[in-house]
Amino acid sequence: MKRVVVTGLGMINSVGQDKETSFSAILDGKCGIKEIKLFDIEKFSVKIAGEITDFDPSEVMDAKEVKKADRFIQLGIKAANEAMEDANFSDNIDKERFGISSASGIGGLPNIEKNSIICNTRGPRRISPFFIPSSLVNMLGGFISIDHGLKGPNLSSVTACAAGTHAIAEATKTIMLGGADRMLVVGAESAICGAGIGGFASMKALSTNNDNPQEASRPFDKDRNGFIMGEGAGALVLEEYESAKARGARIYAEVIGFGESGDANHITTPVMDGPLRAIKSAMKMAGDIKIDYINAHGTSTPANDKNETSAIKEAFGGKENCPPVSSIKGQIGHCLGAAGAIEAIVSIMAMRDGKLPPTINYTTPDENCDLDYVPNKARDAELNVVMSNSFGFGGTNGVVIFKKI
Repeated sequence: MKRVVVTGLGMINSVGQDKETSFSAILDGKCGIKEIKLFDIEKFSVKIAGEITDFDPSEVMDAKEVKKADRFIQLGIKAANEAMEDANFSDNIDKERFGISSASGIGGLPNIEKNSIICNTRGPRRISPFFIPSSLVNMLGGFISIDHGLKGPNLSSVTACAAGTHAIAEATKTIMLGGADRMLVVGAESAICGAGIGGFASMKALSTNNDNPQEASRPFDKDRNGFIMGEGAGALVLEEYESAKARGARIYAEVIGFGESGDANHITTPVMDGPLRAIKSAMKMAGDIKIDYINAHGTSTPANDKNETSAIKEAFGGKENCPPVSSIKGQIGHCLGAAGAIEAIVSIMAMRDGKLPPTINYTTPDENCDLDYVPNKARDAELNVVMSNSFGFGGTNGVVIFKKI
């Protein structure tokens, strides 16, 4: 099968509106979690999130078009534009062989919330005609494919918090099997609204440490008590290796393995078995190769962090064989369907720069979480192969492995 490489990157999140600013802030341990401003939080038990401030959608869309796209699409366009510019294509690229693989866990939830209220209070005739096309998850790929004239496969993954990673896998498969020469992967999420925060809070999934937002998300720490919602987008340009090489593209990494699995256990409670099989599957595809770093799903929830640690130890044959592991969710929160794309980009940039991102807010060790989590401070390291994990509600799991070329 064809080899697949990464030639363009772009991202936006609560600590930066481009890839370099974001990555630098993540390495510095800066935290973008703060009091929510996107809606009135007075009646909510959770009042904090990894919210992006100072983002102007009219910078990436015509002002007249902004109302046609939910915020997750606007953020996705921002990341996609950066990735496409970063890939530095000439004008003679065959757009019919260039597709898109988009991802979001929830999609246009703020618009769904808003128009549901309008329907119930003002009647169905007052619903916006842009409501449906602005809310559908696959419209992320729709808007972006139109912007860039991409006429190849137009795919969409809606697999909760594993969606971004699954979108990378789907794009990789498409190129490997000859369905396209190039694929733009975009994962985006913006569900910081009353229904989103209220819904996750009712499940007791979110931390309620409102008085100390900078320390509320604490992956793998003994005192972790839930995740913090984040928003953002990540975009990667994937290309068939020979085509990328022929055009003189800068190659960040090669996709050498991916794994997917299902828990078949519980709709919201994870187990070790599903993540373990996804990790093993990705490692088997990658072959006999040393993995130097794992960017963990690391949500800061009691169940996930314990299960992920156990799965990693089992996959690598014991604690002593495991590489360094870290989670960036302490810095930017949990970006749900965008998390896999953003974290894959951070993993690739870590490999590019030889820098391990830290797990911030790690102060109290947990006997069930006993790996090297790169606590609190970034670390220099020689990185040639990196892994990124994503696990979602419904027991859906995705893992991807990248190698430096």
